Amino acid sequence: MARLPFKQQVLKAREDAIVDAVNRLLAEKGFDLMTVDEVAHEVGIAKASLYKHFDSKESLAAAAMKRLLARALAQLEDIAAQPGLDALARLKAVARWTMEVQLAGEMPSLPAQNSSLRAALVADMDYMGQLIAVSERLGTWITEAQSAGGLSTAVPAEVVLYTLFARACDPVLGVLKAGGHPDAQIIDWVLATTFDGLVQR
Repeated sequence: MARLPFKQQVLKAREDAIVDAVNRLLAEKGFDLMTVDEVAHEVGIAKASLYKHFDSKESLAAAAMKRLLARALAQLEDIAAQPGLDALARLKAVARWTMEVQLAGEMPSLPAQNSSLRAALVADMDYMGQLIAVSERLGTWITEAQSAGGLSTAVPAEVVLYTLFARACDPVLGVLKAGGHPDAQIIDWVLATTFDGLVQR
């Protein structure tokens, strides 16, 4: 693979630093409280320089989400390549990974309702392509797990998919972590409630 010219290497390194800062700030403060000024300050560049790479706060969030989805797709490939895992075990592995990322402070936090952000994400073809690829892979495993009897068929596959996505931004994780519980215990508890429910069996 050909190396990028030096100027392009510098630009890419700066973009990577910007997205790193955005990811940290989104994980720590969320989209509504993060400002473009904070991102520029964190990277050590002028706001005008930042706007040469990303034209809005929404495009910054989209860049962080695309990086996360790229990580998720790589993680799904790794899980799929592990021998001996059935569809349910794969889904549990995905849920575990998303919670590990959140507890490590690496999960961007975006609002559920924000029309300008939603419009920017929907208009970003790379983001939408990655999101569809993740959803389709998970959807296949959900259907397989339901067919094999590992997941209830009383709950639509779409609801299971959204439940798995919700684990990536579950506020319960942060509350339990603040209460002093170890990450591994938190993940085990939330996995148990997600896949086994709360009813005594």
